[in-house]
Amino acid sequence: MRARHWLAVASLLALVVAAFAACETVPVTGRSQVNLLSEAEESKLGAEAYQQILAKSKVSADPVPNDLVRRVGSRITAVAGGGYQWEYRVIEDAQVNAFALPGGKIAVYTGILPITRDEAGLAAVLGHEVAHVTARHSGERMSQQIAAQMGLGVLGSILGASPQSTESLGSVVVGGLLLPFGRRQESEADHIGLIYMAKAGYDPRAARDLWVRMAEASKGRSRPPEFLSTHPSEETRIRQIEGWLPEALKHYRPAS
Repeated sequence: MRARHWLAVASLLALVVAAFAACETVPVTGRSQVNLLSEAEESKLGAEAYQQILAKSKVSADPVPNDLVRRVGSRITAVAGGGYQWEYRVIEDAQVNAFALPGGKIAVYTGILPITRDEAGLAAVLGHEVAHVTARHSGERMSQQIAAQMGLGVLGSILGASPQSTESLGSVVVGGLLLPFGRRQESEADHIGLIYMAKAGYDPRAARDLWVRMAEASKGRSRPPEFLSTHPSEETRIRQIEGWLPEALKHYRPAS
């Protein structure tokens, strides 16, 4: 029992040391983050997941939305930097969504285009998605989950907890840490994306207008309360964007 206790303590210390060694800084916001995965590992996982999603989806061959997404996306990524191999796809699907995967793999669903309306509205969406990549949010989430699982295992060993007790504690961790962590990342992506779109020559005030339209489009839909969601509510996003607009407008120069 005593040997198991010290082994658990040693494992916990090793985890703490690894976390400090893996500290990085998020662009624009300057927040410190822990990434236990290398950028190459993260990009490889992103590329594999991207191909799997595309293989199961109806990828659009329409040049109009594809050219639009590539044009706006290229302007955003030109100011974001990072040296990624950016790739854009349009997926024919009614869902109001877009996503980004590690390494620069981005997809936009056609269902969101009527709400983005124009290039500036789409720039708000793509700025947000590009920010997820440059801030390495996927790797950070995976690292957070790995650390949480390891920590729970170590704590269970120290306390002699049963697997059922450890599982219950895991539910508390997910609800109290990982979900708010996801909301924090979403807000950070809104913030970084706002700066990116402004630097790319898109009026950042269009981001607020986009989320007003998103709130209108989501009326009547059932959803969990914000504290149980991985995303902030539209109202929260609008309020936060309004607070960041003075900073973003300092970077805004209308494209010629």
